[in-house]
Amino acid sequence: MLTKVYGSAVFGIDATTITIEVHVDNGIGYHLVGLPDNAIKESNYRIAAALLTNGYKIPGKKLTLNMAPADLRKEGAAYDLPLAMGILFATEQISAGVDPEQYIMMGELSLDGALQPIRGALPIALQAKAEGFGHLILPTQNAEEAAIVSGIKVYGVQSLHEVITFFNEGRPLQEVVVDTKAIFAQQTQDALLDFADIKGQESIKRCMEIAAAGGHNILLIGPPGSGKTMIAKRLPSILPPMTLDEALETTKIHSVAGRTKETKGILSSRPFRSPHHTISDVALVGGGTYPQPGEISLAHNGVLFLDELPEFKRTVLEVLRQPLEDREVAISRARFNVTYPASFMMVASMNPSPGGYFNEPDAPVVNSPAEIQRYLGRISGPLLDRMDMHVEVNPVGFDKLSETPPGTSSKTIRTRVVKARDLQQERFKNQPQIHYNAQMQSKEIRKYCQLDQASKKLLKDAMDRLGLSARAYDRILKVSRTMADLDGSPNIQEAHLLEAIQYRNLDRPGWMGGG
Repeated sequence: MLTKVYGSAVFGIDATTITIEVHVDNGIGYHLVGLPDNAIKESNYRIAAALLTNGYKIPGKKLTLNMAPADLRKEGAAYDLPLAMGILFATEQISAGVDPEQYIMMGELSLDGALQPIRGALPIALQAKAEGFGHLILPTQNAEEAAIVSGIKVYGVQSLHEVITFFNEGRPLQEVVVDTKAIFAQQTQDALLDFADIKGQESIKRCMEIAAAGGHNILLIGPPGSGKTMIAKRLPSILPPMTLDEALETTKIHSVAGRTKETKGILSSRPFRSPHHTISDVALVGGGTYPQPGEISLAHNGVLFLDELPEFKRTVLEVLRQPLEDREVAISRARFNVTYPASFMMVASMNPSPGGYFNEPDAPVVNSPAEIQRYLGRISGPLLDRMDMHVEVNPVGFDKLSETPPGTSSKTIRTRVVKARDLQQERFKNQPQIHYNAQMQSKEIRKYCQLDQASKKLLKDAMDRLGLSARAYDRILKVSRTMADLDGSPNIQEAHLLEAIQYRNLDRPGWMGGG
């Protein structure tokens, strides 16, 4: 007898439906084919124990189980449930009162038949809906995540026994229904970290507002205790709320990485990732024997914060160059290629020297010029070119720290940022790949960042004096365009251009070996 049941395999952030065919013949044997990995090959032990616990068994017959398409590698223990149910249907230990071909089932079995959570429930649900499946059976822990997808019924189950009684006896399963809009609204309330907590630093707040309004990368340079980390951690509080499409795309990535346990199904707050400087290049960009998304993909539609930038290994920083330009990362292996989205804002902080201070006569630690240049030289020029803004953060004096009135709140700043982003959404409404100014390519820069003759001369003089690259030129224009949007100006003014040039601190003489 031949029986078919359906599961799903996740590659990258997309799923592929897997047909599990179970054939029963005379003889003895258990043959699992279709490029399963070791976790799937060991499934017969888990399945045998789980079936026995629930009053069933793997019969002493020749069983051939094929996972089609057979040339696609399958991995993980999440196929235990469909394999077990396929065996029960094929050996007629249970009768299918409900057509199993309308269902996709996934779940890892414990030896007592309990179901363990899986990864990638959201992409599995999206693919099941796209292929016309009406029902999806998953472990209870994954049900809310999959139920985000409308148009498919999702059932959360705790054990193999529940699935067996559903198909064999018609005992109904509890459908999981999620009010996505309510959860989305609840999670997009005001952030706990607020810019009102920051005393002084008005110029740096202005820089962060510009960066948030245009999605620009920013590097903060300053001595210890000047507030770099405190400011960076509050950046998500002024970013525009995620749209539902952005939330779904971000949740898919976190679902594949198994990081959706605390999000009640959907990730509606922009991610803020802050990896330690000992991170490896594979952990940062993604990869491994069986590729998984890295920190830059987990920061998609959010913020990647690299604290103490020169302390990161040079090889780690250099692998950021391509994703910062392309906003995606491609991982190639012998058998397949995977592409993960990586459109993030990069915020980095650093001290100006190993001792933490730069050209300050009363500094507690003084470094020689050679030590300072060697320290700054850990960051390559091409990587610095990809930072739209690099600004100095100066320590806050006692008078400012002791002031009781709070500063401008994140809510107020976010209102201005959202207004500027709305202008950009309107500007790029016919270009679905571009959502904000930082994503503009050369064609869009020529169209939307036009300068008058006086502004062109100003920028030419700055480039000649500072020795700016063509990439730095583009970034100055993008930042200027964002300032114009914040001011509601249809054109870039000289004041915008001058301010944008001021935010290229490391291009000035005296920094990074400049003349």
